[in-house]
Amino acid sequence: MFNPDGILYGRLSGFGLSKLGHRMAKAAADELVARRRPVAVVASSSLQRARESAAPVAAAFGLDPVIEDRVIEPRNRFEGTVAARSVRLPANWPWLVNPWRPSWGEPYASIAERMRAAVNETFDSLEAEAGEPRDAVIVSHQLPIWVLHLSLTGERFLHDPRKRRCSLSSITTFERRDGELVEVGYSEPARSLQENATDVGAV
Repeated sequence: MFNPDGILYGRLSGFGLSKLGHRMAKAAADELVARRRPVAVVASSSLQRARESAAPVAAAFGLDPVIEDRVIEPRNRFEGTVAARSVRLPANWPWLVNPWRPSWGEPYASIAERMRAAVNETFDSLEAEAGEPRDAVIVSHQLPIWVLHLSLTGERFLHDPRKRRCSLSSITTFERRDGELVEVGYSEPARSLQENATDVGAV
């Protein structure tokens, strides 16, 4: 994404990928193809940047992408602002009283619940089809992916956003074993392009 001012886009519409962002999304699609695993579903949130990130994956596997808004960015009081500046304003301090919830947006527990539901229902749809096992690709956003990771690993939700292991166009892989979601892999196919990226939030 092109974000030279560091604005927190959140759920705002009309913000798509930069030229570099499209290259990064293509790098992720290329890695998925190189894995030589059949992909039956490509889904994304309805936000433009997520849909544009999903497009090269869908094209690579000959699929029509679907919208899954349970993986969308969470609500955030500071949406549309430069968050680093907004938190310094006394008028905004009441929204910062509870970082454990957090008080400035959708509760972490709510994010984890909807992410789990979306991933589990996607697994259900794959298992309902006869034939060989197949994969699904779900394009979400940095915070929802990281909160799902924290939920599955039993770590506390309170965290430093600067230390999320979830970079632009990264791929976090999950399996379902004995009915339980398990994280089994993480890769950064666009790592070589990241040093020139302005926005560090993952899609």
